[in-house]
Amino acid sequence: MNKQEDIANVLIADRDPDLAQFLLKILARKGIRGHLVGDKENALAFVEKGRCDFLFTSDIINPQASASSRSQDGFKLLSAVKANWPELPVVMITYPPGSQNLQSLVETTVKAVHQGCCDFLVKPLEAEKVETLLDTFLPNHSVSTLASAHEDTHCLYRIVGQSTPLHQAVDLAKRIAPTSAPVLINGESGTGKELMAYLIYRESKRAQCPYIRINCAALSDSLLESELFGHEKGAFTGAYTRRKGRFEMAHGGTLLLDEISETPISFQAKLLRVIEQQDFERVGGNESVKVNVRIISTTNKDLLQEVQKGTFRADLYYRLSGARLTVCPLRERKEDLTDLVWYFVNLYARDVNRHITALDPAMMDIFAQYHWPGNVRQLRNVVRTSLILGVGQTLSLADASWLFDELQPLPQHECDTNDASYEKHVQSESGLGGIPLELIEQRAIMDTLRQTGGNKTKAAKVLGISDRTLRDRIHRYRREGCLQPV
Repeated sequence: MNKQEDIANVLIADRDPDLAQFLLKILARKGIRGHLVGDKENALAFVEKGRCDFLFTSDIINPQASASSRSQDGFKLLSAVKANWPELPVVMITYPPGSQNLQSLVETTVKAVHQGCCDFLVKPLEAEKVETLLDTFLPNHSVSTLASAHEDTHCLYRIVGQSTPLHQAVDLAKRIAPTSAPVLINGESGTGKELMAYLIYRESKRAQCPYIRINCAALSDSLLESELFGHEKGAFTGAYTRRKGRFEMAHGGTLLLDEISETPISFQAKLLRVIEQQDFERVGGNESVKVNVRIISTTNKDLLQEVQKGTFRADLYYRLSGARLTVCPLRERKEDLTDLVWYFVNLYARDVNRHITALDPAMMDIFAQYHWPGNVRQLRNVVRTSLILGVGQTLSLADASWLFDELQPLPQHECDTNDASYEKHVQSESGLGGIPLELIEQRAIMDTLRQTGGNKTKAAKVLGISDRTLRDRIHRYRREGCLQPV
């Protein structure tokens, strides 16, 4: 296990050496990689490569250039960036105005903000202000990472967590990867089966060859055949040219058959033949196409049960499961919750300009008791919603009150992991023993407000307290970053 963070890349588009030195020192202190360019063209070329996470620029990038060429070149860069990469954070910097140019500074600031700058700074810069901007737009909280891969400055994939089940799955994937065996990955929706498949590909001897994916559940029988095997010109209406299929595109590499259990039984015989013989004919053609492809399949169903029900061919099952790997659900690796929450904070906090420094303990307690039927995908959406709707530096469920209803634990007798009851939402009947009085108070206020539709006067009457006391409690919860009832 290692504590690895993805190194962010900040571009500085300015020819001021003092500014560059100032910013680079701050970036180095925070473990962020800084890049310098001296004109709009090189700045755009850098951003186009997908390497940029944050951009500092000046309203005039090159003061030594002629007046005609330097005129507001920073704004031209800003306009081009926002037209093509609207989510890239941009901060514009300018020189302090003379005594007669204050109005010009105001106009420049307004123009920069209107065109999409997240902030506007005037030289000389304050280190604290720059660091706050970086913490807000480039959060880099430490998370445990079991496996990851990078290409240039990009993170290709990252498997976050430290639990024993996740360790076992990753270790097995790495042992399977160097072989040529077909792999069947089983797991509930949202557990990260595709991520595990990509890990196997990246750790295999075919990592420099194509990695092609197809979602079997999204295509009909006829479309699936054309997508996998390709077609000849004129094979059907609309087939104006010959088209390669996914098998042919994956030659020498790996083909991921996502949700293989969704393929029609009539199609499975064709698929079995291709997998066994590694050759096929395109739809509408007679020419045999030879390929060398490794197959990785994923499913959220028990394929042996599907075989017994007659919806999946037994011979195809045995052909696909040369090696089997199961990705366990999130409810069986809850020790990974904190790492996953911080990971999603790192991904999405900059979208809402929030600098998150803490996780609400009450929120994490709710997360730990919840059964997570949607697994990591559901957790990601909950964190993102909380970031969007919340305020302050503590991440909580404060301003998304409906999530409290959604994230209620199931009663113990309904916690069968194979039962459809996991899709239901039932209030826990557990007692209050062991829960701090302050937390009980918060939950009582929250529940009462929910029952009264947010009416504070009615809630205060039910609770037996004054309106003022209730509002004081709510204000305190906001200030302290605790649970907020409404």
